[in-house]
Amino acid sequence: MNPQDPVVTGLGCLAAGGVGLDAVWAAMMSGRVTCGPPGRFAAAPVRKSPVFEVPAGSWRPSRLVAETGSDRTLCVEFLLVALEEALDQAVLRPGGLGGRRIGVCLGTTVGCTLNDEEFYRAFKKGERPDLAAIHRFLDHNPAVYLARALDLRGPVSTINNACASGTDAVGQAAEWIAEGLCDVVIAGGVDELSRIPYLGFSSLLNTSEGPCRPFDAGRDGLNLGEGAGVLIIESRASAERRGVRLLVGIGGYGCSADAHHVTAPHPQGAGLERAVRQALAGRDPAGISFVNAHGTATIPNDAIEGTTLARVFGAGVRVVGTKSYTGHALGAAGALEAVFTVQGLLAGTIPATAGFQDADPACVVVPTREATGVPRTYAISTSLAFGGGNSAILFEALP
Repeated sequence: MNPQDPVVTGLGCLAAGGVGLDAVWAAMMSGRVTCGPPGRFAAAPVRKSPVFEVPAGSWRPSRLVAETGSDRTLCVEFLLVALEEALDQAVLRPGGLGGRRIGVCLGTTVGCTLNDEEFYRAFKKGERPDLAAIHRFLDHNPAVYLARALDLRGPVSTINNACASGTDAVGQAAEWIAEGLCDVVIAGGVDELSRIPYLGFSSLLNTSEGPCRPFDAGRDGLNLGEGAGVLIIESRASAERRGVRLLVGIGGYGCSADAHHVTAPHPQGAGLERAVRQALAGRDPAGISFVNAHGTATIPNDAIEGTTLARVFGAGVRVVGTKSYTGHALGAAGALEAVFTVQGLLAGTIPATAGFQDADPACVVVPTREATGVPRTYAISTSLAFGGGNSAILFEALP
């Protein structure tokens, strides 16, 4: 490997299944699904869909950033909890980060922008509401917030590319490292549930009234979720200089656009195939360990993604749909799935795809029915976004 090759040295996450990777992974490996009616907001949607909500009281506010009288958004709270875990594994002490060439690249979609309904209602009525809600939103741009609070001196970017935001953030972070723009990057994604996107997805009639079932013949839609996934990415030289464990390498990243439809993917998965082949970077597809699929459990998306993966890797490729445990966490989805992909390579096993019972010939691939052992070679996580975005990130096991 080249000294400037990007490697992962820390992982952290927070999701409906638990706080911390150990808790979330244990829930997934045991097949435990934790979804239910929304608890933080009331809504009367077209379809009453359960959500994967982080339970209130399951986590404590992070002490990573000392603030007096802080009015942090839930997004930032989720992010800090996941970041603490990732920094601890990477043996990076918060007090020693200031002034260093550490970048921040985080994906989000809705963020906290739609949780200030009272402000928007007043504004639309022609009133002059207090701007505190707007200042709070602007002050809690996830990447800018972290860079400012921790005094980081590397590049900073908050990526908003719909459902691919988290994957793109990890891919861009790896490119920063490869190009020598910084030594370490805090990468990942975060999103919180709110009423407006819940109603919006319901109005599209693509949510399920039960737990989602990726790739199942009876699938009927997605569930929304929330949480945060964080990866500490640094150059191989930096990690070896610090004497920390190298978890996996980041061997490739692909990104493409369908230019086909506002919400639907290309019928033949043309953009997804380009992104996956870019991420493979010339590797033999037959050597793939597994694919952590986007797997939203919507009828057309799973069929298009499944047929595309079968075309690239063969119909027998091992596929897991981890949204069956987290829901679709929007900007956090790709980051959480990146964390789970790394964990699957490290553990040499991946969980069952919850809810899957009957194979759908239209999907071609058949996802995991039970916890499955996998070879430790390389694995890919995929994301398909509204607007025709397709992203794929490849993680490679290290000796």
